[in-house]
Amino acid sequence: MAQSGVRKLGDSLQSRTQGGGAPEAEAVRPPKTGELVARRLRRMIVEGTLKDGDFLPREAELLEHFGVSRPTLREAVRVMESEGLVELRRGSRTGARITVPGPEAVARPAALQLQLGGATLADVYTARSAIEPPAARLLALSGDEQRYAALEEAIEEERSNLGHPDRFAVGAAQLHLRLVELSGNQTLAIMAGLVHEIILRQTRSAVHARHEASPASSHEEHERALRAYQKLLTLVRSGRGDAAEIYWREHLDIADKMVLADRQTARIIDILD
Repeated sequence: MAQSGVRKLGDSLQSRTQGGGAPEAEAVRPPKTGELVARRLRRMIVEGTLKDGDFLPREAELLEHFGVSRPTLREAVRVMESEGLVELRRGSRTGARITVPGPEAVARPAALQLQLGGATLADVYTARSAIEPPAARLLALSGDEQRYAALEEAIEEERSNLGHPDRFAVGAAQLHLRLVELSGNQTLAIMAGLVHEIILRQTRSAVHARHEASPASSHEEHERALRAYQKLLTLVRSGRGDAAEIYWREHLDIADKMVLADRQTARIIDILD
């Protein structure tokens, strides 16, 4: 396999020198020292050596620790600031303060990409249906009573929102996100977080419209939703992963039709604008 790779590289260089010319330059730039220092500091944050809210050590200590110049260190701090990992504080307590970004740091550019790509609500809800059912399965198979208790707590909190349409809508969107977070799969949780704001806004809009049209019917729908949440809890608590996944996919198919109504083709830019 290594020889095959060498041959491909050789063929590529040969194709660029046909006609007797020199091969086109493809410079590989080594990382700057400031970027390497930023990489080291970033790793310290990920490993927990530096925690959210901590201040970086004094500049003199960092210069001695990394053995770099002051301009190089300041470049490293600027790199981290651009990534949202530090904020420069001025005043009584100066310095660079660690700021561990939350899901919103990823959600904002992702939402922009969806808008630029002309994504529709149907796109987002299809993605949610691909994320949540497997998450329900993972949660069921975890065997973790603390996670089950956390889901039950979220359901009971949503039950207390019954009779308050806007609060119920916010709680429903949050409960769906919480389900994925409790699955234990960080990648699925981040993916769910990316579209949470879009889901939240559309849920609130749909719940408000249906309540205005028929308060009684809206109340019944919310009671059905609570029964669905309760059944899901029963399935995951019993460890029935396949059943939980199938049930939740079926529930989403029904719920999404109500929430989307005639808005499947609505663009994300119109929801977030």
